Amino acid sequence: MLIARNVLEAIGNTPLVQLHRVVPPGCARVLVKLEGANPTGNMKDRMAKAAIEAAEASGRLRPGDTVVEYTGGSTGASLALVCAAKGYSLHIVTSDAFSEEKIGTMRAFGARITCIRSDNRQITAKLVQDMIEAAREISRRPGHWWFDQLNNRDAAAGYYPLGEEIWEQTHGKVDAFVQSVGSAHSLLGMAQALRRHNPDLYLAAAEPAESAVLSGKPKGSHKIEGIGIGFVPPLWDPTRVNTVLADTTEASIRMCRRLAREEGIFGGTSSGLNVIAAIKLAQTLGPDVTVVTLIIDSGLRYLSTDAYRNDQ
Repeated sequence: MLIARNVLEAIGNTPLVQLHRVVPPGCARVLVKLEGANPTGNMKDRMAKAAIEAAEASGRLRPGDTVVEYTGGSTGASLALVCAAKGYSLHIVTSDAFSEEKIGTMRAFGARITCIRSDNRQITAKLVQDMIEAAREISRRPGHWWFDQLNNRDAAAGYYPLGEEIWEQTHGKVDAFVQSVGSAHSLLGMAQALRRHNPDLYLAAAEPAESAVLSGKPKGSHKIEGIGIGFVPPLWDPTRVNTVLADTTEASIRMCRRLAREEGIFGGTSSGLNVIAAIKLAQTLGPDVTVVTLIIDSGLRYLSTDAYRNDQ
């Protein structure tokens, strides 16, 4: 392995692993990309680096500026890493609805935190909107630049290399890709990369059943962190997706625990939902195809949450 010149060069090139015990007999091969191997244990390291560097190149972000963002914690931790490595200050708006580990990680990298109280730790559209408005106000201060992930068109480019890695690791054998939707950047970014190689790639989105707005159902509350924001993301493009699959917080937690105990793969609840959706798709498409999804981040970020705290 080559020596990275700095921590940002250590982002990417994560392992791709085949699932066995959680996958029923007779369905397609299911592969998972272990994005917990990134420096913060999170796929969004890729997006944060790409979008910050695009803002620097365009002159929107200048030396001495403070980056501002609303986040459930994953984008915040990745921004905190990138800002620490590049010498920017960071002001994060988050909530007690998200894991203590994520907030602790952001603080460890030096981020300033504004915490918005939730309704019994439920993730709702109102909570997300309150966080956005708080970040908007902070960003109006002199020398502050708003990352604004939901509207940031540079973010998807951070996932092009992830699509290329998957294509190379499978030797060009990718028939379907599944990813849960928060901002939609990772799903659509990887779709663009993979469809350059396979125009017939089958693309599936996943969302919480309790708030399945992409499926045209009412918004609601759930506890799958990082996805299901309760409204359609501004940059969402349904014409690029073949299907949208949904399942519950409870089912996603069960799959997290199964992955840890039966496959030795440690992820969060959105990763559990990803695997559920990938298995559904693998059963539909049959045994001769390859379905790929992501283990978005490390389960170490969720030890204080319902995913693992009450696991017996």
